[in-house]
Amino acid sequence: MQATPWQRPLLAVMLLAPTFTPVNVLPADALPPVRAITQGPAFHWFGYYDKLEFDPTGRFVLANEVDFEGRSPKGGDVIRVGMVDLRDGDRWIELGTSRAWGWQQGCMLQWRPGSMSEVLWNDREGDRFVCRIMDVFSRKVRTIPWPIYALSPDGRSAVTAEFRRIQDMRPGYGYAGLPDPFGDQVAPTESGIHVVDLETGTARLVVSLAQAAAIPFEANPTEFDGVKHWFNHLLWNTDGTRFLFLHRWRPADGSKYRGVGGFGTRMFTCNPDGSDLFILDPNGQTSHFIWRDPDTVTAWAWHPSHGSKFYNFHDRTQKVEVVGPEVMTVNGHNTYLPGNEWILNDTYPDKARLQHPYLYHVPTGRRVPVGHFLSPPGYTGEWRCDLHPRSSPDGTKVVIDSTHDGKGRQLYLIDIGGVLGNAQ
Repeated sequence: MQATPWQRPLLAVMLLAPTFTPVNVLPADALPPVRAITQGPAFHWFGYYDKLEFDPTGRFVLANEVDFEGRSPKGGDVIRVGMVDLRDGDRWIELGTSRAWGWQQGCMLQWRPGSMSEVLWNDREGDRFVCRIMDVFSRKVRTIPWPIYALSPDGRSAVTAEFRRIQDMRPGYGYAGLPDPFGDQVAPTESGIHVVDLETGTARLVVSLAQAAAIPFEANPTEFDGVKHWFNHLLWNTDGTRFLFLHRWRPADGSKYRGVGGFGTRMFTCNPDGSDLFILDPNGQTSHFIWRDPDTVTAWAWHPSHGSKFYNFHDRTQKVEVVGPEVMTVNGHNTYLPGNEWILNDTYPDKARLQHPYLYHVPTGRRVPVGHFLSPPGYTGEWRCDLHPRSSPDGTKVVIDSTHDGKGRQLYLIDIGGVLGNAQ
């Protein structure tokens, strides 16, 4: 019998690891249908999970296209950006190119909130990184002289960090090709988070690295001795009144950080002008997060109450509560479906190299698998292919980046409408 695309992940596991019986793996006929929406010979992926990949109608799905895998990007490497038309045979529509990208977050390609036709992505012009804003129907393009990281819910502003510094501190999350102008400083006053006006292109520094580094790490007063600081992972809250960022550090001399994961992390929130700065997670191990509502962040972190779990952090308070402690037991890329009744999440590869996207039903505490996808052994480190599940505007479809089908990284669409309909 010939395997359908949604059966191949399980068949691959049986062929590669015949004596291994994965835990909580459902048979293919019990899982929602999935299909590839991009094809080779080129490779396709979107990247991070907290961006708008679908247009407001649910018809077009954004993606990056590249001709190689398995190595770090170089400054001259060019990728193509485009979109898939789900209503026209998954037709690929090329939109432009980028020289400012990484395997984990792409070039920050995303739809502009509040617009039916505009997309944004980062690129490079000469000695600086910039942002392109395109109307996908008229093909009119304009350029903002700053790269962007995350867009405000009204689509008028963006926050951005120093991608050149990020590349030095954690390759794969910044952009290759340009040196950090403050690379010899551990916590510069002129480098940090800027808020960018997407209409005028003007930007202002609202939080500096020096400002964050001046706030002691409360668990260890000497923690910042001999370390170098950077900002990463920025995200506006759901009404644009606050944004979140991660303050990270590791030894300036390149030696191994004594904590978990190779670096320390604090989660901050603040107002758009940088005021009312608040350390939402001071414990040093914040990872993936999403805003549930204007005042609540759901994040994987270590907390003295339950150790490493998903938690709801309530902004500008000390209130913290564990989420799904018995079923959301490992780190993943979490978002909420519309209405906040469901959390969409995934896992890193397990011992059988399987990645598991799933839904968590908040009212009942149930976990519902939506697939099991093999990650071949070569996809590790900087050029690994995380699933990074992203949902459609109506919450009935999910797109992932996956390598399970033996065709390199491609985009796959999972129809979860039946799962949601059967949940009542």
